[in-house]
Amino acid sequence: MKVSITSGRAEGPTKLNAFDNALLDANIGNVNLIKVSSILPSGTEVVPIPKFPAGDMVNCVLAYTSSDVEGDLITAVVAAATSDDFGCVVENTGVNRDLEDVKSEAKSMVQYMMDIRGLKIKEMLMADETHIVKKQGAVVAAVVYIG
Repeated sequence: MKVSITSGRAEGPTKLNAFDNALLDANIGNVNLIKVSSILPSGTEVVPIPKFPAGDMVNCVLAYTSSDVEGDLITAVVAAATSDDFGCVVENTGVNRDLEDVKSEAKSMVQYMMDIRGLKIKEMLMADETHIVKKQGAVVAAVVYIG
């Protein structure tokens, strides 16, 4: 299986429009996202995000948050860990939290998921996005399953 890790941020006139614009910024705005739980199959390869045909059904692990409070710092993070057997993915978000704290928390969560399964981490990958809200902002980070 192949996956891509992506992130985006945006403003919009409404919460939904900001979210849609953030998905467009992450290059996954013209597909139908299907939220899946957080297991990566054995042999997963991370590749650049492809150009999907509009309307495709695409599985993903998605971190998303938004705010309409001017000046809020919003953050979305995904962390993926692989092993020789299989891997795990976590999503994490924050509002007015330090980026490094949100990333550290995501890293800790994926480490725990791997430990509880008896898996030794071979590689850890992360994507993050932050945004300072002007009127209505949104951030996304995703692990997109390509097949």
